[in-house]
Amino acid sequence: MLINALCDYYDILVSQNKVLPEGFSKVGISYMIALTPEGKIDAIVNCQNKNIVTDKKGKEKTVSYPKEMLFPKRSEKTAIAANIIEHRPTYIFGLLNEGDKLTADDAKKKAAKSHEALLKTNLEFIEGLDSPVINAYRNFLTSWEPAQETENNHLLELGKKLSVANFCFCLSGHPERLLQDDPAIKEKWLQAYNTANADTDTQTIAQCAVTGQKAPIARIHGKIKNVVDGQSSGTTLVGFNNSSEESYGRTQSYNSNISEAAMLKYCEALNYLLASKKNRVVLDGVTFIFWAAAQEDAYDDCINDILFGADNQLDTEATENLLAGLAKDAGSAAIVKDRLRMDNLDPDIDFYIAGIKPNASRLALKFLHHKKFGDILQNIAQHQADLQIGEKYKPLTLKQILRELISPKSKNEKVDPALLTKLLEAIIFNRPYPHAVLAKAVQRVQTDVNLEVEDYVERTMQKRRACIIKACLNRYSRAKNMKEEFDVALDINNNNQAYLCGRLFACLERVQSAASKGNLNRTIKDTYFPAASRNPKVIFPRLMYLYEYHQHNLDTGLAVHYDKLIGSIMNMLAGEFPSVQTLDEQGKFIIGYYQQMQDFFKKKEEA
Repeated sequence: MLINALCDYYDILVSQNKVLPEGFSKVGISYMIALTPEGKIDAIVNCQNKNIVTDKKGKEKTVSYPKEMLFPKRSEKTAIAANIIEHRPTYIFGLLNEGDKLTADDAKKKAAKSHEALLKTNLEFIEGLDSPVINAYRNFLTSWEPAQETENNHLLELGKKLSVANFCFCLSGHPERLLQDDPAIKEKWLQAYNTANADTDTQTIAQCAVTGQKAPIARIHGKIKNVVDGQSSGTTLVGFNNSSEESYGRTQSYNSNISEAAMLKYCEALNYLLASKKNRVVLDGVTFIFWAAAQEDAYDDCINDILFGADNQLDTEATENLLAGLAKDAGSAAIVKDRLRMDNLDPDIDFYIAGIKPNASRLALKFLHHKKFGDILQNIAQHQADLQIGEKYKPLTLKQILRELISPKSKNEKVDPALLTKLLEAIIFNRPYPHAVLAKAVQRVQTDVNLEVEDYVERTMQKRRACIIKACLNRYSRAKNMKEEFDVALDINNNNQAYLCGRLFACLERVQSAASKGNLNRTIKDTYFPAASRNPKVIFPRLMYLYEYHQHNLDTGLAVHYDKLIGSIMNMLAGEFPSVQTLDEQGKFIIGYYQQMQDFFKKKEEA
């Protein structure tokens, strides 16, 4: 499925000129050689792109760089080997730079041999082809004499640039008529390329598992680069290194039945995705790639921004507004699709998300998820709605979630790739999060209570972890067709015992802080929070004793206020504290604590 989807995506990329069509190469061209119909050089025109940049001192300057053009596939040989429609000056002109002079003579006769190779291959190739630019090129090849062109003004004006620049040919007065783009050149080149690369060995001809057509099967698959922790030279996705993996007398990748054409397509598309910032994200050792089967980049940017939180390709405010609207209607697929169409996004576009991780010699596909874009975005919207705590909507990216599951002091700790894979799957398919996510979030809250960090950092950590715990618990309830237990803000009617204990702990901490005027080295949270969330029956009697002590140091108005609030919570608890709390109950305790604390701050802001 992955290879088939990548082959389809390759065709989309080719239509956008984002990847090379099979049999062609990109070359950076600096100059166009304008030829007369007789094959004479009328002019050599600078065709480089120009860009204005600002240097370190703030001064603007114009920088020139070659223009990329498509040529028949270039030779990779280091020895003398001419290309069809050459771009290298030594082959074209048969001259070398020696100081400020041009010469056709050199000890190894490299220039002469290069030009002779060009004449042989190109005159033979264009034989029988007819067009104005092809005829001008043929006349140039047959009339150009390197030894007689050492004083050519067009070449001398280039100076040292002659030996380092790349060239293309066009018809004089018609810079749009490029030789390499001539339809007759392209058609004949593709015929020659396909014939040269066809393998007539009967062992390699079989039905391609991707296209369904009989075609030469790839013996060795291309290298895939830019995978984190992968080999620098590239790693293969398909490979057979052991005889035990072979069958029916076939060796190596002949066993995969993937044609040479399909192999080149999927490798090119996969390397494009892995090289693109829009389509690649690395999280805790897993390389994620994602793409829409569409020509617009908006789909990829949207998922990148709201799910992975990579580089904010879209406008942050606009993205958050879109997601906030989707989150409100996450339960209704029809309304979600209408919202997407209003933003010029087609909800029925196919969307793919894959996770890749290298092993010893090959790439391991951890997962591949394929859904309609509207369904994925609707499920992400539900995921974000579950994470919300507080009235102000703020999306929480996958990168931020993972950061809250590890110690902020650790520099090397990573989330288990298996857990990361299951969490992403739960988001994409709107399933309950893995229980390990809840366990890690609760553990981090209990462990990091004494962490010495700035107040802002601590509040951010508290909120994000509370968001994660709330989302876990609500999704567990929804999966069991039960009413969701937690709203985005404090619920004074929630009579869950663990939730009430969390609220009570927040009240007791607030009383202690008010009684001491904030002059405390350690609060009850620093000392008792982890134990209170696990064993309320053991810890809370001690905390209630301390409350009686702190209450005497409060102003009368505050004392009455907190006495009423704590009394109402104790009434709902019926004077009994739970003995031992499960992991889910510890999570509910933390939600109760956080929402009660947020309510205190909210009332302070209103006052």
